Amino acid sequence: MAKILLFHHVLGRTEGVHAFADELRSEGHAVHLPDLFDGRVFASIEEGLAYVEQIGFEKIVNRGVEAAEGLPRETVYAGFSLGVVAAQRLAQTRERARGALFFDACVPTSMFGSPWPEDLPVQIHGMAEDPYFVEEGDIDAARELSASAKHAELFLYPGDRHLFADSSLPSYDAEAAKLALQRALEFLRQLDS
Repeated sequence: MAKILLFHHVLGRTEGVHAFADELRSEGHAVHLPDLFDGRVFASIEEGLAYVEQIGFEKIVNRGVEAAEGLPRETVYAGFSLGVVAAQRLAQTRERARGALFFDACVPTSMFGSPWPEDLPVQIHGMAEDPYFVEEGDIDAARELSASAKHAELFLYPGDRHLFADSSLPSYDAEAAKLALQRALEFLRQLDS
C-alpha cells in the first residue's frame, strides 16, 4: 500500500478533501493531509486566492514541501488545484518519489528547473472545459507532461467544473469524481505490482 501526501485546494482542507482522503485510506493507503492554511476554509475561490496572495504563493508551496519532511522518500504526491503545485514540485525534485496524482491542475515542468523524472508515474485529472484548467494553461502543461513522460495518463472529463472531486462543494460532479477515484486507486494498485 502507498504512503500518500495529499494537498488541499485553494478553499482549504474541506470536508470533501477529507472524504477523498478517507476513500484512499479505506483501500489501505496511508494518507497524510497537511493543512497549508492554518485551519482556514474559504467559501469561494476568490476568497481563497486573496488569502494565498496575502500569505504569499511561494510560502504556501514551501509549507507543502516542509510537510514532506519525515515522510519516506517513496511517497506518492497528490494534490487538488493549488495543492498540485506543491505535489508536483515534490514529485519532480525529491528523489525516489513513488508516483504523482494531480487533480484540476498541472504546471509546466520547467517551473521547477528540472525535467520530469524518467520512471516516475503520473496521473492527471481535469475537466475539459474547466476555465481554470483550460484558460490558465494547465491543460497544455498536462498534455505536454503526458506526452513526454514515460508513464503518464491524462484523463479529461466532460464538463466545466473546477474542484469536481470535492463532495462538499457545489462544483462536485459525482459521476466524474467516482471515475477519477477509481482510476486513482487503479494507479496506486499498479504501483504495488
